[in-house]
Amino acid sequence: MTITNDDELAGMQAIGRIVANTMHGMARAMEPGMTTRELDSIGRAMLEAAGARSAPEVTYGFPGATCISVNEEIAHGIPGARVLAAGDLVNIDVSAEKDGYFADTGATFRLGAVRPALERLCRDGERAMAAGIAEVGHGKPLAGIGNAVGRFAKKRGYTLIRNLASHGVGRALHEEPGEVPTWPNRDRRTVHRGLVLTVEPFLSLGGQMARQGRDGWTLFSAPVAPVVQYEHTVVATDRAAIVVTLPD
Repeated sequence: MTITNDDELAGMQAIGRIVANTMHGMARAMEPGMTTRELDSIGRAMLEAAGARSAPEVTYGFPGATCISVNEEIAHGIPGARVLAAGDLVNIDVSAEKDGYFADTGATFRLGAVRPALERLCRDGERAMAAGIAEVGHGKPLAGIGNAVGRFAKKRGYTLIRNLASHGVGRALHEEPGEVPTWPNRDRRTVHRGLVLTVEPFLSLGGQMARQGRDGWTLFSAPVAPVVQYEHTVVATDRAAIVVTLPD
């Protein structure tokens, strides 16, 4: 989507707040002993109360309102009977639609204390996302996003999952400019004013690719390694990008 007026920006900011509030509300509610299905039901109730619909559910028939991925699961985890435990890394990915506008956000949360290497990975995952967002601006190369994330990852000793990319969003969950790499690349496309896209690097302690599990949805790291993901939906301007997925 390319935003051309204030009404469109307001629509994106409205759905952005909804998905952000839902994700953070779920994170506050999660506790050891809760199943991922129970956590998803909290997210569903929050989306419905805000008048929004789960984007993966209505777009792809995903079996849940939100994606919840725990520890070895790195993305697209199906809510179910899995029980959360202290020390888990829990990725909550919320995307939704309201009034014809779609927004997408995600983050990896620590359920209680985790070992220092994972604590550092989480902090640096947010920093890697910020490095990518800083490269979103009118006239800048799309490759700048992945190249900035790549420089950060290399400097800090991390790897990046190289087949899970950022994407256009706005009037659909996934739209042009299609896949936007969040790893070093030579993409020749450029960012233009008003472009709406996600920035969502997957930072890892050794993972290189995502492989699909037997359920046809859940993704795992190959080789096996801890992975975190942080994601915002942003709008390109002549200056700094506007982040629309911010909570109240």
